[in-house]
Amino acid sequence: MGEHVIKLPDVGEGVAEAELVEWMVEVGANVREDEVLAAVMTDKATVEIPSPVEGKIIWRGGAIGDVLSVGSPLIKLEVDGEGNVKPGSEPAVAAKKEESKETTAKEEKPAPVKEKPSSPPKPEAAKANGAQPVKNIPRAEGEKPLASPAVRKRALDAGIDLRRVPGTGPAGRISHEDLDAFIAADGAGVATPGTAYRRDTSVKEVPVIGLRRKIAEKMSVAKSHIPHITYVEELDVTALEELRGELNASRKEDRPKLTILPFLMRAMVKAISEQPHLNSIFDDEAGVIHQYGGCHIGVAAQTPNGLMVPVVRHAEARDIWGCAEEVARLSDAAREGKCARDELSGSTITITSLGAMGGIVTTPVINHPEVAIIGVNKIQTLPRWNGSEFLPRKIMNLSSSFDHRVIDGWDAAVFVQRIRALLENPAMIFIEN
Repeated sequence: MGEHVIKLPDVGEGVAEAELVEWMVEVGANVREDEVLAAVMTDKATVEIPSPVEGKIIWRGGAIGDVLSVGSPLIKLEVDGEGNVKPGSEPAVAAKKEESKETTAKEEKPAPVKEKPSSPPKPEAAKANGAQPVKNIPRAEGEKPLASPAVRKRALDAGIDLRRVPGTGPAGRISHEDLDAFIAADGAGVATPGTAYRRDTSVKEVPVIGLRRKIAEKMSVAKSHIPHITYVEELDVTALEELRGELNASRKEDRPKLTILPFLMRAMVKAISEQPHLNSIFDDEAGVIHQYGGCHIGVAAQTPNGLMVPVVRHAEARDIWGCAEEVARLSDAAREGKCARDELSGSTITITSLGAMGGIVTTPVINHPEVAIIGVNKIQTLPRWNGSEFLPRKIMNLSSSFDHRVIDGWDAAVFVQRIRALLENPAMIFIEN
């Protein structure tokens, strides 16, 4: 028998490290060749690591959430034959985090906590000291129980309604002893009659790992590096919605149903042709703006695993139906976790939409290192004055953010107003300049 160490492979061009997000095998398990051992994340793409050999797991390197360097030991197997390492040899120390964490957890013991003098005795102790059951008699409606601030705080911390506690002091004043007796009589946590209100002091620790960590890192970079300016404009999309309905009703069976996104994408392409600097990447470290000819539009999509931004490449070369087909394909792949790495990177401008839950106004965060993001809000039917009467119109707001280092407020307004004109007069979207 020999030992075989599997190292974290090169999981993508230019990738030096990856975050361990899931173990598929346990120590002691037998695995077959090509069986998936673990899943790691680079940027926003999850990569599964298969086993190149058959054997028994005898060691795992790292815990969920650890960031491992490419080439570092990931797992050790006991295999038939010589293996690729000497038996008993230790993997790199940096990869033994999981083992050290488990050992530390076993060795550490919580320090004893001294009970405060004012802490109430436990119910069992109070009963042993001869405490008598206390009748749970409510006071009259509106009658305020008398008690010192210290007693009131103890009752609040314990979730006890003082109106339920009989007082033995002058005028029915409640003392610490009365509170102890009430607790000893199993009265702790009694709420207002007819309710089930109780204090919940639990605290749950949720580790920030995987996609959520990547999102947090990217949002932090975007907000700390980019001075945002957000511009909100109201659009009357009544004509657009009528056109969209007619096109959907007459579409071929093999074509996806049109949403508002393909129309917005085509409007953005036309607006960008007049203001190409909106379709840019700002390398702030080098002080260089990379202005792209092709419109690679990222479409922010909420998935079971978190926010992902698949990219519709060369939207300028796609018609309405071509944009719709690509959006549908990428959205399905993102929800199923099947997006390839290059489908989640390379965008030059981004659309973010919450659909019917889009709110009235949002303040979208720019997808760093881009310089603009277009936010779609929900469509509402609202009354609008046409000069002689109020008419019901379908109204939608665009909430768009821009990198103020690169985009002036005037340019941002011109860009959004051009998109507004195209969407309010949708026939113009189909007219070639």
